Amino acid sequence: MNSSLPYDPQRLSHCAGEIIVNVRELALRGWTPATSSNFSSRIDAQHVAITVSGRDKGRLTEGDIMVVDLDGQPVATSHRPSAETLLHTQLYKRYPQVGCVLHTHSQTQTVASRLYAGIGHVHLEGYELLKAFSGTTTHETALDLPVYPNTQDMPTLAAQVDATLDSQPMWGYLIDGHGLYAWGRDMAEARRHLEAFEFLLGCELELRRLQR
Repeated sequence: MNSSLPYDPQRLSHCAGEIIVNVRELALRGWTPATSSNFSSRIDAQHVAITVSGRDKGRLTEGDIMVVDLDGQPVATSHRPSAETLLHTQLYKRYPQVGCVLHTHSQTQTVASRLYAGIGHVHLEGYELLKAFSGTTTHETALDLPVYPNTQDMPTLAAQVDATLDSQPMWGYLIDGHGLYAWGRDMAEARRHLEAFEFLLGCELELRRLQR
């Protein structure tokens, strides 16, 4: 480790490369329009690699990935992290096993967040793809994906997320008019959860359309 840095720069480079490759693929799907979305990966027990605020996520370079501590404060950099960094770091701080957090803004996610904001969750039940979520072994199960009100007050939103995490296991949530957060033990698991939520939300929206 470089003695001038509190984290391993080679580990940062690995995390940055993994974020860049995966996020470019998500951008090609249209899930990160304009400069929206933010993505992170755990470096070690105290540090997280996260995308710099305001960057085009489809054209990320290593310089667009910065380091923050578990309080969301920049480490050895003048870059500014996303305003939503706290929503990432609260998961890393709470769950040592969480290794990756992905936040996207697909049209499906955003529309679903508006439609279900009133009841505060999307109920998903009986789908085979529910087995994509870690710990789920049968389609004969149900999952409530929370939908939180959008706010610029990140500590309040983080507190609402924490309260839900205290009461139920979950691998993601929606923010009204905003998008989806999903996480996992590593990038592969986080992407699996993200893609499963995207597919299931699309199914729910299509069912609503057909049932009119």
